[in-house]
Amino acid sequence: MKIFQLCMRMISKFLPIWIVLLSIIAYMFPHTFRSIRSFTGIGLGTIFLLMGMSLSTDRMMSVLKKPKNALIGVALKWIITVSVTIVIAFLFFRAEPEIATGVILAGTVPSGTSANLYTFIAGGEVALSITMATMDTIISPLLTPALVQVSAGKFIDIAFLPLFLNIIYIVFIPLFVGLFLQWKWSSKVKHVQPYTSFLSTIALFIVVLSVISGAQPSLHQHIELLPLIFIAVFFQVSIPMIAGYWIARHFNMAEPSSRSILFHVGICNTALSSTLAMQHISSVAAVPAVANMVVNLTIGAFVANMFAYRNKAAVLGVETRTFVGK
Repeated sequence: MKIFQLCMRMISKFLPIWIVLLSIIAYMFPHTFRSIRSFTGIGLGTIFLLMGMSLSTDRMMSVLKKPKNALIGVALKWIITVSVTIVIAFLFFRAEPEIATGVILAGTVPSGTSANLYTFIAGGEVALSITMATMDTIISPLLTPALVQVSAGKFIDIAFLPLFLNIIYIVFIPLFVGLFLQWKWSSKVKHVQPYTSFLSTIALFIVVLSVISGAQPSLHQHIELLPLIFIAVFFQVSIPMIAGYWIARHFNMAEPSSRSILFHVGICNTALSSTLAMQHISSVAAVPAVANMVVNLTIGAFVANMFAYRNKAAVLGVETRTFVGK
């Protein structure tokens, strides 16, 4: 068990490095992962299934009894992130319709599961983070295809129903199956819960390998645009993070809640958006989602560790003052 916990800490702490490393491997050797490309949807569905199995209903109920912060966080995510995303798509890629559509799709999906992990590392309110992620997941089957059709429809035609059904299959159903399993067989699910984080990470790795290996020809074809794409998605991630945190503090939310909202607003489930782009638009449209995945994981890890260091410094400061006082 100690070895397993050590491995989990190494994976969690250096998650962005693993993502970048796997992305490079998948790009350099795309044919090696041809056999797992059909597992992209299954991998994402597994992540949401495990999310449903690991949700603490008691902690969620404590947040839902005072839903103000959760509602504000979800509203900020769908207002700020979507607005910033649409502006960036029009400013940077008006002449590249498929890439512009991919940028919009990357900013109109529910929050990423790594937002929960980074909230925990940063000392944020995890129950609030999970509650917002669940609310996001419930409303996304309607909001995502509607927003993509309205905004990205200016670039290329987007069919609402196929996109809606795909999100239902990949996101909505697995999440509620996980909740049902926890409710029906809670004693058995408790044996699985300690491993859900590890299993979700493995599923995420499979998604990364399958998506990037599948999108490799498009990535190679548009390699000259990659620097501009990375600059665009940097703003797409960082601006909502800063705005979400600042507004949360403006609403006099506690520091842990503000940190939860920072990650919720800034980190989208770009593994899902890249899958949807590949299936409903084109492999070219998946390129911004892949770039966003690398950027949001990297920025998220940096910010989370910064907050964690600040927490540790504060604790050491208190202990030092207590010792001196004695």
